Amino acid sequence: PLYSSAASDVYKRQDCISSPSKCGGRASMRAFHSILIFSLLCSSNLFSINVDIVENKLFLDGKPFYMKGICYHPVPKGSTKRNFSTLNEDLILMKEAGINTIRVYEPIDDIDVLNAINNADIKIIISFGYNQKGIYDIVSGTYIEYVKKYLDHNAILMWELGNEYNYNPQWFGGNIDNWYKAMNRASIKIQSIDKNRLVSSAHGDIPDNKALELGSSINIWGINVYRWDEPASVFAEWKAVSNKPIYFSEIGSDSYMTKPTNIYKMGVNEKAQSDANTIILNEILDNASLNEGAFIFQFADGLWKAGNPSTQDTGGSAPNSDGTPYDGTANEEYWGMVDINRRKKNTFYAIKDIYSEFKLEENSSR
Repeated sequence: PLYSSAASDVYKRQDCISSPSKCGGRASMRAFHSILIFSLLCSSNLFSINVDIVENKLFLDGKPFYMKGICYHPVPKGSTKRNFSTLNEDLILMKEAGINTIRVYEPIDDIDVLNAINNADIKIIISFGYNQKGIYDIVSGTYIEYVKKYLDHNAILMWELGNEYNYNPQWFGGNIDNWYKAMNRASIKIQSIDKNRLVSSAHGDIPDNKALELGSSINIWGINVYRWDEPASVFAEWKAVSNKPIYFSEIGSDSYMTKPTNIYKMGVNEKAQSDANTIILNEILDNASLNEGAFIFQFADGLWKAGNPSTQDTGGSAPNSDGTPYDGTANEEYWGMVDINRRKKNTFYAIKDIYSEFKLEENSSR
């Protein structure tokens, strides 16, 4: 169990707490005081986290927090399922790139993985899907089991419901309102259990007025934005429909050009990806007072998405992807800031420079 070694030491020495003289000597008295302090801290929920919105801005444990994020779904070459066998290497690369928050697309039900992320001083947004065959999903209600199970884990920053489901009304009987209602009920339920975190939803671009009305309990909205290399165009539009905080739950570009331009050659083109991500990320961070974070899609190339999972293929299916710079095509297996073997692509260094140099105080009105 989490933090078990320290806690077990407390339990083993309860006799010292009840009768410190039994332990003998000044050294034991010092040990007694240390154990007593630890016990008192534990009773005040030492290992909890507090995430809040203060004056429409994100705060973590009483301090302003900006999410310098990456979307993370590690699937090894030749596989189609998520696997954390490269986690330690991945966390080292993330830390080098200045990343402080990971966004995952399904819950992580592995305490060792969560502990490793926490030990790296990185936070996680945990996403719940609507129908995941009864595995911590919304339709079965089992998502609540996960919330209760990991309620006190320090790595978890917030709970996120769905991922651009507005592009798939067919999953909800052809009426997307059914999703928004289910999302809102789940949000209310989570907030009744977890008083210390926020609930969000990752929406495909800006939610309309009806989505905002039906999802009124959502604390902060994530938006997946693919508007070429001009993400800041959303700010005025968002201000017109909502006063709630937002973060960019997906942004970015791939490293394959389906067709050439005057600047970029057709084929694998890491410069096109790096240039696009540089412009996109700078534009968002330059407006940090208007948003709470950015998540580059994604950490590693996903060879499982378009064809043979043992080879890197072009193509793939992604809704509303014509805004992908600079060819209007989302080649789904080429979005990583590192390749499948964890080689750093050009965009890794661009992201590293931007995230590492970003200082919240200098770029925010807080």
